[in-house]
Amino acid sequence: MSHAPTSKSEDAPLVTRHGACNLCEAICGLTFQVQGQHIVSVKGNDADPLSRGHICPKAVALKDLHEDPDRLREPVKRVVVNGETRWQTITWDEAFDLAVEGLARVREQHGAHAVAVYQGNPSIHNWGNVTHGAMFFGQLKTRARFSATSADQLPHHLASYWLYGHQLAIPIPDIDHTQYMLVLGANPLASNGSLMTAPDIRARFKALRARGGKLVVLDPRKTETADIADEHHFIDPGTDAAWLLSVIHTLFDEDLCRPRQWADLLDGVDALKRAVAAFSPEATAAHTGIDADTTRRLTRELAEADAGVVYGRMGVSTQEHGALCQWAIQVINLLTGNVDREGGALLTTPAIDLIKSGLMSKGHHNAWRSRVRGAPEFGGELPVSVMAEEMLTPGKGQIRALVTSCGNPVLSTPNGRQLDTALAGLDFMVAIDFYLNESTRHADVILPPTCFVEHDHYDLLFLHLAVRNVARYTPAIVDPAPGALHDWQIYMALSSRYARRTWALDKGTAWQRLRGLFNRGVMSRLSPARLLAIGLRRQGGPLTMARLRAHPEGIDLGPLKPSLVAGLSRRKRRVALLPLAIRQELPLLAERFSHAASEPDRPLKLIGRRDVRTNNSWMHNSPRLVSGKPRCVLWMHPQDAAQRALQDGQEVAIQSRVGEVAVPVHLTHAIRPGVVSLPHGWGHDRDGIRLKVAQAHAGVSINDLTDDRATDRISGNAAFSAVPVEVRAA
Repeated sequence: MSHAPTSKSEDAPLVTRHGACNLCEAICGLTFQVQGQHIVSVKGNDADPLSRGHICPKAVALKDLHEDPDRLREPVKRVVVNGETRWQTITWDEAFDLAVEGLARVREQHGAHAVAVYQGNPSIHNWGNVTHGAMFFGQLKTRARFSATSADQLPHHLASYWLYGHQLAIPIPDIDHTQYMLVLGANPLASNGSLMTAPDIRARFKALRARGGKLVVLDPRKTETADIADEHHFIDPGTDAAWLLSVIHTLFDEDLCRPRQWADLLDGVDALKRAVAAFSPEATAAHTGIDADTTRRLTRELAEADAGVVYGRMGVSTQEHGALCQWAIQVINLLTGNVDREGGALLTTPAIDLIKSGLMSKGHHNAWRSRVRGAPEFGGELPVSVMAEEMLTPGKGQIRALVTSCGNPVLSTPNGRQLDTALAGLDFMVAIDFYLNESTRHADVILPPTCFVEHDHYDLLFLHLAVRNVARYTPAIVDPAPGALHDWQIYMALSSRYARRTWALDKGTAWQRLRGLFNRGVMSRLSPARLLAIGLRRQGGPLTMARLRAHPEGIDLGPLKPSLVAGLSRRKRRVALLPLAIRQELPLLAERFSHAASEPDRPLKLIGRRDVRTNNSWMHNSPRLVSGKPRCVLWMHPQDAAQRALQDGQEVAIQSRVGEVAVPVHLTHAIRPGVVSLPHGWGHDRDGIRLKVAQAHAGVSINDLTDDRATDRISGNAAFSAVPVEVRAA
């Protein structure tokens, strides 16, 4: 097995190269000092029009990832010797043949749906996955498709699909021009904006307040963002939907609706008013913890602001009412006239427009359902919460093989221990990943792609979600090791070999033509950069590949501008404010919250927590990112600790329906009484992984406590927030 570089080339000149950090959604522009194939330093690029020199600790850790001795650089296969699992380095040819034969064999024996796909969060951060992954995954012809989307932002896509006709038509807060920003369940100071690519968010919030604007945060925890806000209000986890509905109620009750440019496009306004009648601020106050006067005042402030926007993220998406929350946020922004308005929420106009070009489908919902539970699909994917049960439940269509791409679902999806068991029982598994982690340890073969600094990059997705229109193509910072393959090359090789293995001669002219392209090597020459150049030419305009190459710091395409109303009008599409699924859910929610508010002795509610130095489960093998005091600790309010006779720093046991973990407790007033918080992504104590630094800072996995049966009632998104738990001395 090849190893990481150990020393820099002393005779090589020191050169400066411009790149980007695609570890998180902020996609900050960077300046690298490189000597030979070794990264000497990483700094923020002041010339970048989006990030403006901002950098966070994760970007500096790109050097650590490149040099990590635990990172796989050649394919490996599992071998068992005297009952002990070992990993043997093999050639790419052998690896591809092994992967294709194993998957094809399962498909032939059990059907196409017995082969599943899981795409992890980094899949959309690497453009080779975006441009070429579908070429291989589409050939599998399986409905057992899963991704991190349903452990994250699925409710956003569903709300946009309902209201605006496309899953990616997500209006982005115009943070650089707004006068009033109301934030729920989001911590942009830790995330640098999520579904709101906003690097240097602290400076943007500072500018908001400097121009006389106001930032208000509702969150069960006093987050880093709440700490700098003008106001912070503790809200009970899982009750955000009721509170948002009380805001809609107040807009009608106090005659504050000002839809402006939307006045002639909205259908169902009167029906919506009737539907929210039960959700007055007075009725929801005991349930949410936000008193009626505060709710009414915040609603008036938002409605009367020159330009305002409501923004909600993980805390309101990953809960039982995630789709309802994201729908309500859009409705509030529509009724106040703040969608498609400068200073409100706007669509981007990226150089490569995935909506206008048709490169991303508009989406579909509930076209089919999962085999065991009957959970609905969205956009061709089933919710990750059903993945384990689809593997463990016998019968026709049982998942027996899996392909994972850049994912660690054992640590990132609910009830991780159950999924761990399910993966161990598969007939065959392929992992496209450069780490031997808690999930890939179950694979039969692992295909490691190059790491972030070893390939070029153009962000196709997050530029759709940025707070400013920019375009940026960055070349590789260092050369990949001899024989290494990029992710797109791995997908192309799998595609061509799978085609040769499975396609019959009588599939028709279209299939034979595509097979001919594979055989002549045409497809292997279609790199992401070449596809980008073709896309730029087809979309027209002044932006060319040559211009992008000449400006690796990025090209400013200007601020966000109104476009959504005009686009809908051209298509003669109206906005139906009250989708059927929402109309059916509202009476159920009204009945539920009226009972919940009076329940005595409610269990503690567990919520997650994010840190700027971590990114899900895979950034813990960098020494600089895990240095300092342990961060995998349970936050608890002193009042709750006193009731349980617990002391700060004490080891406590946390128990949920699905599992139990032990972790130190940290007492703080920065969390609402009745709520406890544990960060996600930890739990590196499984046998058989190869992550030395992470194992030394193992922590526990919050997803050994989250419940696979607790999901958003409409979308099926995982409900990580407000998990009922008991906490006691360990």
